[in-house]
Amino acid sequence: MLAVCRLLAAADSALTVTIVVTEEWHGLLASDGVPPTLPDRIRLATIPNVIPSEHCRWADMAGFYEAVRDKMGEHVERLLDRLALERRPESLVIVADTFLTWAVPAGARRGVPVCSLWTQPATFFLALYHMDLWPPVNGQESDQELSTKSLEQYVPGLSSVRLSDLKLFSAMERAMKIVAEAFANLGKAQCVLFTSFLELEPRAFNTITESLPCPAYPIGPSIARMPLNGDKIGDEEHRVWLDGQPENSVLYVSFGSYVSMPPSQLEELAAGLLDSGVMFFWVARDKAAGLRQACGDRGLAVPWCEQLEVLCHPSVGGFLSHCGWNSVLEAVCAGVPMLAFPVVWDQLVNARMVADEWKVGMDLTRQRSDDGTVSRAAISAAVTKLMDFDSGVGREMRTRAAELREDSRRAVQEGGSSHRSLTSFLQDLVEGKPEVTETSL
Repeated sequence: MLAVCRLLAAADSALTVTIVVTEEWHGLLASDGVPPTLPDRIRLATIPNVIPSEHCRWADMAGFYEAVRDKMGEHVERLLDRLALERRPESLVIVADTFLTWAVPAGARRGVPVCSLWTQPATFFLALYHMDLWPPVNGQESDQELSTKSLEQYVPGLSSVRLSDLKLFSAMERAMKIVAEAFANLGKAQCVLFTSFLELEPRAFNTITESLPCPAYPIGPSIARMPLNGDKIGDEEHRVWLDGQPENSVLYVSFGSYVSMPPSQLEELAAGLLDSGVMFFWVARDKAAGLRQACGDRGLAVPWCEQLEVLCHPSVGGFLSHCGWNSVLEAVCAGVPMLAFPVVWDQLVNARMVADEWKVGMDLTRQRSDDGTVSRAAISAAVTKLMDFDSGVGREMRTRAAELREDSRRAVQEGGSSHRSLTSFLQDLVEGKPEVTETSL
């Protein structure tokens, strides 16, 4: 959200942006020094902590989303009314995450346009948008059989979504109920912004453009603009350790901000990394202190890092990731091949795009045993293969990763696809094209 707001503010000097966060998130951002570094025309505004803490949301993600759905809306609306008193109501536009089901009605009641922001891949958006076209998936076919069949025959552009995914998603009843509510409102939004870019998911975007009743604007990769190398790494220990490794020799390992891993799988992962003989830089959050000794002279375990800066360091040659969408975009922008270890939700689709569609990595889900664990032997073999620059597979992945990196950079440059899309979006705002109608209520 911060990255998108920076893009908007940088593209139009007449825009001022107010980012709404909870009081807890305001404190988290302040502790990282974010407010002082925001441009003058971007400010933070807070609502009370009416949702579960960020520190425990992974324990019940569906419950977290339910709280966001049921408890945030009224507080944001009060803030919106205060903003309307400060400036002309007709000058307001709401940009809201697609899963905030109350955002479109709140804007419609005030005559304020709402731009839905989709922060996952366009391919996954397309799959959820066309849930009505999903075939019934029952227990007659095994997961292995279903994993070989794509949704492409039902919805064009979805070769990376398998019927086994539908079985998994459908079983998440609470989450799918929220998805259905969000997408029911989506048709009443004035437009949809995507954090992806056209060259990364061309088939999905073509189908989305034909399907949506409102404009779609791919403006990504909407992440902090990437450094060209790792010279900007602020943490001295990280920089010194990475500077001491040969070019493309380090595997960067991270599973995001809150994805948890069973202790047995963590043990297999650590053993597999050590058995591979590859140097690794592991962001292990609260497990970092305990893993440091286990790493020995083969790796460095840290609780946190500036991920994009590390990915852009010359010594980093691969990325073992849970395949959250931000991590995937950052790997694409850095031109780093990936070893996918998805856990849930869009990560499964992201991993298949990485391995099968873009061919910039491998998907470890295919190595899972009956109990869902990936063994140390499978991890070691996959890491060795990913980091082998002499193999034909390794060379192909690196060539494709370099091509996508250049595509991502061209997209955001002047005249690029995302630059044109962002310019078009802002021009439409100026001309009042995303008009609120009675059908938005």
